[in-house]
Amino acid sequence: MLLKSLRGLFALLVLPVVLTLGLGMATTVAAADDQTSQQMANSTSSDADLWRAVKGGEKGYSTDKGIDANVLINVAGNQGKDVRNKYLTPVMGLAVLGVFGAFLVFYFVNGPSKLSKGFSGKMVLRWTKADIWLHWVMALSCMGLIFTGLNIMLGKHVLQPYVAEGIWAALIYGSKVVHDWVGPIFIVSWALCVVKWMPLQTFKMYDLKWFLVVGGYINFGPFKGKHPDSGFANAGEKMWFWTLTLFGLFISVSGIMLVLPGLDLPREASMAALLIHGISAIILIAFTIVHIWMATVLSEGGMEAMVSGYCDENWAVQHHNLWFDEIRDNGTLQYKD
Repeated sequence: MLLKSLRGLFALLVLPVVLTLGLGMATTVAAADDQTSQQMANSTSSDADLWRAVKGGEKGYSTDKGIDANVLINVAGNQGKDVRNKYLTPVMGLAVLGVFGAFLVFYFVNGPSKLSKGFSGKMVLRWTKADIWLHWVMALSCMGLIFTGLNIMLGKHVLQPYVAEGIWAALIYGSKVVHDWVGPIFIVSWALCVVKWMPLQTFKMYDLKWFLVVGGYINFGPFKGKHPDSGFANAGEKMWFWTLTLFGLFISVSGIMLVLPGLDLPREASMAALLIHGISAIILIAFTIVHIWMATVLSEGGMEAMVSGYCDENWAVQHHNLWFDEIRDNGTLQYKD
């Protein structure tokens, strides 16, 4: 009887303790579960914030000490790449096809600008041998850069799908190598041409009339037979010269920035240089096509001056009358023997 009483008393004493411990453990487990859920939620939110910051271009920390090493995703670089692919590449294609096509149509409709009095047979000195060499070195290097640059920009759209993989690899690699090595030749010849020819390229009031009558190249309507006054360089040549001077500077500086890895430029500066290079190339390509058309098929007798240095006297009188009058009056007129 006594034993039963002791067991009952023990149960009454232990039960509250067990219940208390059980409730405490349950509370602890519940609290731990809540804490784990909160940590997981915080972790998810933290990860989202982290990647949002990374995609936004925010800086972090890296043991690498290079420029932009702390930026995992460069926003400016991605945006610049999109601008280049979505806008500059198609615009370059339109510039080539559009300008060339427009002049082709103009040639078939209008025809070349003929010499009204025909060829005289007397050849007048217009360019020195140094001028000719400078012109052709710059012209050939410029054409090399244009063709390789077009392949770099447009080749993956117009060539790569239609040639074997090995051929395309050789073409794109060769274009890059030629572009890099011909660039300095163009820069040096461009700088020499700018310095040497700049005194002849100042705009005058009579150049306005040249633009108004389209230089006398129109063979129909009220413009037919109109030959405006012009000095050594006509207004169109002057516009080409200053376009080449300005955008030649842009394309040269940006090209140097892109080619020389030792400059260690920030990604933003490199992408800006790439976009400026592309825009300048588009403008120079368009003007180069115009210049070639005007100097060859659209101007009868015009190409001879840049081949031999001499032009026909009637060509000089018709297209550059003020210059011809000046050299005749000051005694510097020289005929070919």
